[in-house]
Amino acid sequence: MALLARRVVQLYAGLALYGLGIALQVSSGLGNDPWDVLHQGLSRRFGLSIGVWIVITGALVLLAWIPLRQRPGVGTLSNVVLVGVFTDLFLWLLPDPHALAARWTYLVAAVLVGGFATGCYIGAGLGAGPRDGLTTGLAARGHSIRVVRTAIELSVLAAGWLLGGTVGVGTVLYAVTIGPLTHVLLPALTIAPKPVPASPRTRPPPPPNRP
Repeated sequence: MALLARRVVQLYAGLALYGLGIALQVSSGLGNDPWDVLHQGLSRRFGLSIGVWIVITGALVLLAWIPLRQRPGVGTLSNVVLVGVFTDLFLWLLPDPHALAARWTYLVAAVLVGGFATGCYIGAGLGAGPRDGLTTGLAARGHSIRVVRTAIELSVLAAGWLLGGTVGVGTVLYAVTIGPLTHVLLPALTIAPKPVPASPRTRPPPPPNRP
C-alpha cells in the first residue's frame, strides 16, 4: 500500500511539474517543444486556451491507441486531463518575463523541470502518456521507434508552425536536451515493484547438510 501511495504521489507531482515546464517555456517566448507549438498554434487560430488544446489533442491521440491495441493506465488518463489543467494554472500564475535574461531563465528552467517531470510520471509506472503510447504503439508494428518519434514530432511541429505557434531556439534546445535528461533521471525516479516472496511450494529445497 505504501509503495502504491508513493507511485500515485510521484505521478501527480510529475504531471503538475510537466504543466509548469510547459508554462515556463511558453512564457519565455523563445520557442516551444513541438507538441506545444501545435497547442499554441491551435489556440491562436481557433481560440480556447493552450491547456484546453492539450486536453483535446491528448484525447484524440488516445483514440488512436484503439487500433494500435494499446492499453491506457490511470497515469495515461490523468495525463490527458491534468497536464492541460496545470499548464493553464501556471500560465496564469507566472509573471510575464520582459527582460531577455528572465526569458532565458524561464527556458532553461522549463527544460530542467520537463526532464524531471517526465522521469516522475513515467517512473511511477502507472501508464504512459498518450503521445508516448502512440509512439510505442506504432513502433510495435515493426518501425524504428526513433523514426516514428521523429516523424511525429516533425509533423506536429510543422502543423503548429503553420497555425502560428512559436518556433525558436527553445524548440531546438528542448529537442536536443530532453532525451539525455530523461535518460539520466528516469532510472533514479523509477519505482520498482516490490518483489513477491516465493511461496513454500516454489521455494528451492534447502541444500543438503554437509557431513
